[in-house]
Amino acid sequence: MKLNEKFVRYDMNGKAMVIPLGDADFHGVVQGNKSVGVIFECLERGATEDEIVQALSERFDGDREQMRADVRDVVAKLKSIGAIDA
Repeated sequence: MKLNEKFVRYDMNGKAMVIPLGDADFHGVVQGNKSVGVIFECLERGATEDEIVQALSERFDGDREQMRADVRDVVAKLKSIGAIDA
């Protein structure tokens, strides 16, 4: 999975954001916490779901299955606005 080139990742004061560029169909800002920021970072590189879960587990304590569920939720939301290339 990869973040669509019409969207850019931005971090500000501990908030992770994905912002559409002018030619994107979505007009708004997607924001989240530090763990969502890790997901955004991984998507910039074209990471798989397993790679994203691994990156999260290296940075945060928690249940890997809950992390996987959270990744799926974030990815689904990003896909719904066209922010992820299939």
